[in-house]
This record gives sequence, structure tokens and C-alpha cells, in this order.
Amino acid sequence: MMRLMTGISTCALLTACGDGQPFFEVDEGTVPDVQIELDGTENPEASNSISRIEPGQVTEDGRLIANENGGGLVRSVSYDADTDTYSIDNLAFDGDEQTPFTRSTVFPTLGGYPIFAAAINVPDSVTSAPIDQIAPYIAITGRSAVINPEGSDGEFEPRTTFAVVRTGGYADFGFGGFVYARNGDVILQTEGQAEFVGQYTGVRVSDPRGGLEYTTGDAKVAFDFDDFNLNTGVKGIVDNRQLFDEDGVEIPLFFGTDDLLKNLEFVVVQGVDTLLPTGEMTGEVVSVRLNESGITAPYEIGNYYAILAGDLTTATDGGELVGVIVVESEDPRFEGVTVQESGGFLLPRAQP
Repeated sequence: MMRLMTGISTCALLTACGDGQPFFEVDEGTVPDVQIELDGTENPEASNSISRIEPGQVTEDGRLIANENGGGLVRSVSYDADTDTYSIDNLAFDGDEQTPFTRSTVFPTLGGYPIFAAAINVPDSVTSAPIDQIAPYIAITGRSAVINPEGSDGEFEPRTTFAVVRTGGYADFGFGGFVYARNGDVILQTEGQAEFVGQYTGVRVSDPRGGLEYTTGDAKVAFDFDDFNLNTGVKGIVDNRQLFDEDGVEIPLFFGTDDLLKNLEFVVVQGVDTLLPTGEMTGEVVSVRLNESGITAPYEIGNYYAILAGDLTTATDGGELVGVIVVESEDPRFEGVTVQESGGFLLPRAQP
């Protein structure tokens, strides 16, 4: 009886039992836009290419310096398909023009993404004596299999790309940066739901311990274009994570009272335009872990940044999602050590 009456009441209040019009209207207000706090394209549009760069800091006299974590220095990344090498600008002692980043001998690929490493040494430009570089500098890279048919500046380029550059050669996080881009436009859905699935690969650097570790996992990001009423619902997760040391040896995850790496999850928000009309999006990422007292507590905390590309309204395309995740945590294996993990993902539309 209670269930039946509840059903009748709902019908009366919401639909007036048959006329299809709500009994009352709710003014939900205005949706505030999310700010993409990264460098790159100014005045982005859905119809244009967009590039994003980890921001550095600008001094009073207009000079660019590293941000508080040593990032934001990578300003340009270029790939040479003929030699399968990357040239990366604005990092000292990571090779030179004659010795660009080449395929890593530890992980040529990990999680499906090519990994490149800087030279260990370069010759003195006058005497040719070898000069040690600040190794290991690595770049985790992703390039879409879909080529933008319109090209860019006369070049036919992958529709989406990313590169995450970090080093384990410093006692702290060291210097680095990340870039990701959409080459072309996006056509967003206005209704229904969509999901993008694939792999995530990252690099972990430590302060004040130095060194680096590799990580990988399964990534899944979904959108609800119908609800919330105010904004598109966005959820995401990186799970089944694995961890490898600098030499490529897998590290067991169970440590202390819980797994060392837990699921990274997007924080779902309502009333904020997580997904912008340009196809860009950003939000918080968290994981939780049992602390030393056996209590579940926030563990890794940071942000995701991403761009949708392609035509999401057609099955022949479906679009794709490219982005970067950056999180920090206190490493439970060592006292007073903070870990920064930075990784990238390039996810195609889920298929049945």
C-alpha cells in the first residue's frame, strides 16, 4: 500500500498524471565554468585544435621558471617518425639536438604507450669529451592512431597526443613537464551516455629520495550528457594498477596494512561544468588507503586534465579522450618521503 501510494503521489506531483508537463518548475541557476589552469591555447573553441602545457611560474620581469614542484618547463615536444625519436625543449642535461630521446631499453612500451629516454651522456661541443647527463630522464608518450584529415600547418598529424616528462636524477621531484593536445575539432553529444576505455601509464618521482618508478593500469571514463540537469556527469577510474622499479622489475603492491597503490577515482561533481563546450575537462582525482591505524583515509590527491576529440555522435567515429593525471601522496614505505605520480591516457570509445 505504501509503495502504491508513493507511486500515485509521484505521478500527481511531477506529471499531473498524463499531460506531460511538470507540476512545478525548479530554477537550477547558472552553471559556473571550470577553469583549465594550464598554459596553451587561448580562447579555445570546439571547432579548433587545442594544446595544453603544464604551467610554470612567471617572474615579475616576465621570465618563465619551474613551478613549485619543478614542473612546467617542457614547452614543446616534437616527434621524428623517421628516426623514432623525440626532441624536448627547456630541460638542462637531457641530451641535445644531436642526441634526442630514444626508445627506452627498460620499457620500450608500457601499457601500450611508447617510452623514451634521454641520453646518458653527450660529447663536449669543443673537445668531444663525454658529459654525464642528469639521468634518468624519461618521456611517456601517446599518439592517436586516427590521423586528422585536415592536418595542421600542412602536416597530417595524429588527432590526439600527449607526453609526460620527468626525471629521477634529482634528490627531489626534479624538473619536467607535460603536454597534451587535440589536433582538430570535437562534436559533443547532447544526450545519452558515452564511455571511453583503455590504458594509463605513469611515472613516479620522490622527494627527497630521488629515483623513479613506473606505473600502469586500466582507465575508464564515462559521461552522462542527460544528467545532472545543470552539468554533464563525469566519472572515471584507473584500476588494476601495477608498479615497477627503475630497472623494470615489478614491485609487490601489498605493503603494511593495505595495497601500496589503490584505485584512482575522479571526483564526481554537480553544479559545476566539469566538461566544457570546447571538449576540455578537469577535476580532482583521489584514492583512499588504510592508514597505520587501520582507518580508511585519503591517500593520493591531485587532478586530471583531458580533451575530447572527434565526432561523439556517430558510431563510425565515436571520438576519443586524451589527458594527463597528476597526484601526490606520502610514501608509506619511507618516512618523510612524498611521491608525485604523473601519467597519460589516450582512450578510444568503448565497443561492445
